[in-house]
Amino acid sequence: MKHNRIFGVILIVLLCIALPLGAQTKTKSTPKAQAPTTAKTTTAKPAAQTNALIDLNAASKAELMTLPGIGDAYAQKIIDGRPYARKDQLVAKKILPQATYDKIKDNVIARQTKG
Repeated sequence: MKHNRIFGVILIVLLCIALPLGAQTKTKSTPKAQAPTTAKTTTAKPAAQTNALIDLNAASKAELMTLPGIGDAYAQKIIDGRPYARKDQLVAKKILPQATYDKIKDNVIARQTKG
């Protein structure tokens, strides 16, 4: 009887150690097939690819729409909120949400007009 109890305790201890170790092993996943790409002809390259900064105070609506997360509505709101002294005013003036601003902040600048 005592041996059965000791055997049961040892079995429980081994299972408590073995199960978490087994759960941590990585399973090999098969590579997913890539979605077919469609050929689109675009004249404007996205700002992230050209490494050129887009001026918030002078950019056209089409130029603003090349930024990640900026569509027709946000581009129009940026244009309507001009002029900007600093690019972070997009969030301060509630033109863009913080998450969208974080996507574009490295691609935009707010140049001041001389005059």
